[in-house]
Amino acid sequence: MKEEYHYSLLKHNTFGMDVKTSRWVEYDSPEELREFLLYKKEENQPLLHIGAGSNLLFTKDFEGTILHSSITGFEVVKETSDKVFVRVGAGEVWDDFVAEAIRNRWYGAENLSLIPGEVGAAAVQNIGAYGAEVKDLIVSVETLCVATAQPRIFTNNECCYAYRESIFKKELKGQYIITYVTFCFDKHPVLNLEYGNIRAELERQHCTATPENVRRVIISVREAKLPDPKVQGNAGSFFMNPIVRQKQYETLVQLYPDMPCYRLDDEWVKIPAAWMIDRCGWKGKALGQAGVHDKQALVLVNLGGATGEDIIRLSAEIVKTVKDKFGVEISPEVNFI
Repeated sequence: MKEEYHYSLLKHNTFGMDVKTSRWVEYDSPEELREFLLYKKEENQPLLHIGAGSNLLFTKDFEGTILHSSITGFEVVKETSDKVFVRVGAGEVWDDFVAEAIRNRWYGAENLSLIPGEVGAAAVQNIGAYGAEVKDLIVSVETLCVATAQPRIFTNNECCYAYRESIFKKELKGQYIITYVTFCFDKHPVLNLEYGNIRAELERQHCTATPENVRRVIISVREAKLPDPKVQGNAGSFFMNPIVRQKQYETLVQLYPDMPCYRLDDEWVKIPAAWMIDRCGWKGKALGQAGVHDKQALVLVNLGGATGEDIIRLSAEIVKTVKDKFGVEISPEVNFI
């Protein structure tokens, strides 16, 4: 177990906020985590567990303890003629594992390529992209209770997954720490090519539709439109795509005939937040050192020296502008700390 005090979080948040935590604890196993929860946790002090910091915005120094998992690796725990079940450490880098899965011919995660973060955080956030969500791969989530250090396994249903939501973000927020996640993959690929421009990009590059090529194309598309946080601080998609009733969308599309959507069912429609932010004129604009990326309006960036409050101020202005123009509320996907 690694333990440090007055520890810099600069390399642990992709927005590049130069803040510190009073105490930093990094553990290598569930046993070390249990030891910390039983004997080393400081009562009445704030406790925050983070992954790679790709979905966080620190607004100031954290006066408490930040925990981080170094539980990595994966193992096949069950196999059938069509499926393979893989148990993965919560500290494993998500995209590294996706690459390993495809190398092992375990299919289903290719559309989630290049999403930043770690496996445990992916299960908390229910990450998604290009028509796929990680909840559709998750079988179970192993945890330790923060209050008692007792283990508990959550089934997929018990995780209460929804769009960028889970029980770990809502009712049980901060009460359990994920140690392992078990996924179920297909041995035979079932490709999802309908979302975004995957099919068109495969055709443009004269590629056959294979999981390997889908991953390669998605990586190239994401790299082309998303800034590298090592170069320009950001947390990827800052806002969630709002979900509205069909009737509200029909009213909007009369005013904005080119408004895109993704129909979820007969009653609900998802509208791309990036399209609305762009139509409000925010793409490429800035307030001080906080800006909107010039290639993807869903991404807010640290132009150099921005504070967390600068990013929040810009975020609030964007939310207000979208609400005023479209009557639609958009919400940050990023967690403000």
